[in-house]
Amino acid sequence: MPKKLTTEAGQPWANNNHSQTAGERGPVLMQDYALLEKLARFNRERIPERVVHAKGAGAKGYFKLTHDMSAYTKADLFNGEGKKTPVRVRFSQVAGESGYPDTIRDVRGFAIKFYTTEGNYDIVGNNTPIFFINDPLKFPDFIHSQKRDPQTHLRDNEMQWDFWAHSPESTHQVTYLMGDRGNPESYRTMNGYGSHTFKWVNADGKAYWVKYHFISEQGVHNMSAETAAKAASQDTDYLLHDLYEAIDQKNYPKWDVDVQIIPYDEGFDYKSDIFDVTKVVSHKDYPLIKIGEFILNENPLNYFDEVEELAFSPANFVPGIEASPDKLLQGRLFGYKDAARYRLGSNYESLPVNRPLNEVANYERDGFMSSGQDNSVNYEPNSKGGPQEDNEAEIHGDKVEGVTGHFKAYDQDFYSQAGDLYRLMTADEKDRLIQTIADLFGTFNNDEIKTLAIQNFYNADQEYGERIAKAAGIPIDKINTK
Repeated sequence: MPKKLTTEAGQPWANNNHSQTAGERGPVLMQDYALLEKLARFNRERIPERVVHAKGAGAKGYFKLTHDMSAYTKADLFNGEGKKTPVRVRFSQVAGESGYPDTIRDVRGFAIKFYTTEGNYDIVGNNTPIFFINDPLKFPDFIHSQKRDPQTHLRDNEMQWDFWAHSPESTHQVTYLMGDRGNPESYRTMNGYGSHTFKWVNADGKAYWVKYHFISEQGVHNMSAETAAKAASQDTDYLLHDLYEAIDQKNYPKWDVDVQIIPYDEGFDYKSDIFDVTKVVSHKDYPLIKIGEFILNENPLNYFDEVEELAFSPANFVPGIEASPDKLLQGRLFGYKDAARYRLGSNYESLPVNRPLNEVANYERDGFMSSGQDNSVNYEPNSKGGPQEDNEAEIHGDKVEGVTGHFKAYDQDFYSQAGDLYRLMTADEKDRLIQTIADLFGTFNNDEIKTLAIQNFYNADQEYGERIAKAAGIPIDKINTK
């Protein structure tokens, strides 16, 4: 027998097809509270979309540890062998809105929430090991350049190239994005990266630096620009469909979880700054170590509850894992939780999808949509037996010194690794890279921006810059080749 239809307050709902009216032709009656409730509730169905990473797809599964890492970290999820930890993963686009085609060239978000016995641990990364900027003060400006023109309300390639051209530290990431991996064929066939350098601390208090790599067991496969454009015209949710249908058909995607371990003191003296997120750490110097794998084997039952309300934060650490001096990471520690409080409310971490497995005990109270509160003490210190600090969670300190001020981020070598990346590409990959940039240059007319951007590419590799200049029709004598 079907369930009886009710209002939100549980009262029986007699008629869900016809409004109450004064006679057959109306007008509609104000007393029809079921109509008013239905319309009022409908008006409030949408919450603010994410400012960044608005469109995405999610799934759940588990992480299986295959290599004990207790020598490097006391974090329980990385101690032992064979241990399974539930995870939720969200893949996304950085720039586009919720309804934007998901095959448009863009960096893809790659965020993982581990539901550990010590609380939630989030790694909020991308499908690229690097990023466009390395100072959090520039982040809002960067995102503005990727969004819509304030006058025309159109996406504008000139805006993003204007920002990139004037931000030479972005040259490495722009090269990566404009290459083949800027258009993954599927969320299942792209790698993920923690991007930042993080700190691991073992039970003896010894610290190491760590970088995360999630290597697709499906292999890395990408789309051509033509294929991506065709997919966008036929199905704006192409990548979302692909992930959902693969899992629904029990074709469960898997990723190896690898790390680079860098001894604490060595990290400060590495040839490039390991805390600069626009740079990578060579695998030759610090090889990848496989520590496990994660598998996604379950689609959400309700997308809104399990994906839209899912909130990640790089500040969600567990004992044995800590932040590093990475300036962009430091800014993100605040930004993500603050964004979630705006979007979902102050009690967003009480939502089932964000709730940790272990008991939550603190003195935070009230706020929108609070529920389940008891009469326990809500201040500290107290004599009422309230929760107390856990000294075992104390962080491993880093030595700091210097004069306060506004400093340039890290060293000013913006080009070496971008040039290395270009020279690693095959001839065909280089051809596609040059053509992609030239095609985008063809969508706007500002030669000053193009020239400045080409200068950055030339500084990375002379051939790289000269080929783009030729393809874009910019005279090489306008480039500072000295």
